Amino acid sequence: MGKGPGLYSDIGKRARDLLYRDYQSDQKFTITTYSPTGVAITSSGTKKGDLFLADVNTQLKNKNITTDIKVDTSSNLVTTITVDEPAPGLKAIFSFKVPDQRSGKVELQYVHDYAGISTSIGLTANPIVNFSGVVGTNLLALGTDLSFDTKTGNFTKVNSGLSFANADLIASLTLNDKGDTLSASYYHTVNPLTSTAVGAEVAHSFSSNENTITVGTQHALDPLTTVKARVNNFGKASALIQHEWRPKSLFTVSGEVDTKAIEKSAKVGLALVLKP
Repeated sequence: MGKGPGLYSDIGKRARDLLYRDYQSDQKFTITTYSPTGVAITSSGTKKGDLFLADVNTQLKNKNITTDIKVDTSSNLVTTITVDEPAPGLKAIFSFKVPDQRSGKVELQYVHDYAGISTSIGLTANPIVNFSGVVGTNLLALGTDLSFDTKTGNFTKVNSGLSFANADLIASLTLNDKGDTLSASYYHTVNPLTSTAVGAEVAHSFSSNENTITVGTQHALDPLTTVKARVNNFGKASALIQHEWRPKSLFTVSGEVDTKAIEKSAKVGLALVLKP
C-alpha cells in the first residue's frame, strides 16, 4: 500500500480493474518492439465486427521526459509529452492531436503524502478547465472531480468520492453525474499468494431509479496464468483467462453470455500483447 491518498482517479480503481479490465468482446493484438537506442514502437489492431482499427505508437525517453507519438487509421496524429518530477511530486503533461486544432491540453499532477491534485486546461480561447483533488492518507481519502466550461459558464462535471482501505480491503463511495449516480465499490484480497480477490460494485441512478450490481473474482492458477469472472444483475456473465507466456507478453481469451436473453447469445474476445 503506497503512501498518500493518490489522485482522484485512484478512488475505486482496484475494484474497477477487477470487474472490467482485460475483458474483451473484440479481437485485439498489440506488439511492442525496442530499438537499440531504447525507442519503443507499439503496433495495435482491433477488429470490431467488419471494422478494423489500428494505430502505431512511438515512445521516446530522454532522462525524465517521455514523448509518445501515435498515428491511427483515421489519419489522426496524437502527441503527448510527459515530464516526470520537474519538482518533487510534480508531473507535467502536454498533449495535442492533429488535425484537431482545439485538442491541445496542459495537465499538472501533484502528489503529496496527504494530498493529490490534478488540473488541466485546454489551449483554446474558451477552454474547459478540469480540476480534481484528494486529501487524506493511504487509509482514508476524500476527493472531488470538477470540469468547468468557460464558454458557457457551466460545470460540465461534478463528482465526489470517499475511499477507505486497510491491509486487505478497499471500499469506496462516489457521487457522479452532478449527483445523479451513487456508486459503492468493494475490493477484498482473499489470498495474496494466489492473487485471489473478490469485488463488487453497486450503482444507483436517481433519474431512472435503476440499480446496477456487478460482482466478480480473480484467481492465479499459477504465477503466469490468471482467471477472472464477473456477473451483473442484468444476467450478463463474463469470464477470461490470461497467460503471460513470456515477460510482459500476454495472451487473453474472454467471453460473455447473456443468461436472460430469449435466445442465448455469447461473445468471445481475444487479446494478444507481445513485448520482447
